[in-house]
Amino acid sequence: MKPTANFRQAAKQANPKEGFGYWIPIFMLIGLVLGSALALAYQVFLYRETFQTLQKAHQERNRLDNEWGRLLIEQQTFGAITQIGGRAVMALRMYSPPAHQTVTIRVGDESHDPAPQMEPKP
Repeated sequence: MKPTANFRQAAKQANPKEGFGYWIPIFMLIGLVLGSALALAYQVFLYRETFQTLQKAHQERNRLDNEWGRLLIEQQTFGAITQIGGRAVMALRMYSPPAHQTVTIRVGDESHDPAPQMEPKP
């Protein structure tokens, strides 16, 4: 018994795997999965790049905070020196001597003269 031409046509229409319409959705799904994978890889790349920028900004902030702290300490130190000088003048009546009352001490070469020499400042 040989199948007739009508039977063959009916078999082709009944089997959708042979037609191009069956494969279109499959190729579309494969394309969508690959596109989604590429988009995910790109998003991870952007995330890492942005995270590195954030880390550098945090490091710069920490460096600037440390510098700010050092500058505050330096400012307080200079302020304390002024306060100490003011208190010395007010409470102890200390003052800087005039130039004719100052003495410069020079330490000579120890092989010649071990004692320091004192000369009045002009």
